[in-house]
Amino acid sequence: MAEEKDILDILFDEDDNSNVFMEDENGNEIEFEQCALIAIEENIYFILLPVTPIEGVGEDEAFVFQYVEGDEYDDLVIVEDDQVIDEVFEAYEKLLDEEENK
Repeated sequence: MAEEKDILDILFDEDDNSNVFMEDENGNEIEFEQCALIAIEENIYFILLPVTPIEGVGEDEAFVFQYVEGDEYDDLVIVEDDQVIDEVFEAYEKLLDEEENK
């Protein structure tokens, strides 16, 4: 039987584009599609698109999560700072343009 991979193992594995599952504040499981890993300076961000419908969130709206190293465990934290979100999406668009022009 295969060992179940941790969400961070999946996200950091460039060969694994599996959807990931996280719980919201109410304990409901939400499925996300991986869009991108973006490194800006010393920070690592993930752009995740919800597959599970979320009330008040459009079908084409994605979330930005920041990878945070902790003393006991590492975590993903949703980014709420609009400036950081804009920077992440600008870096993502630049990455898409570079891939398109190859």
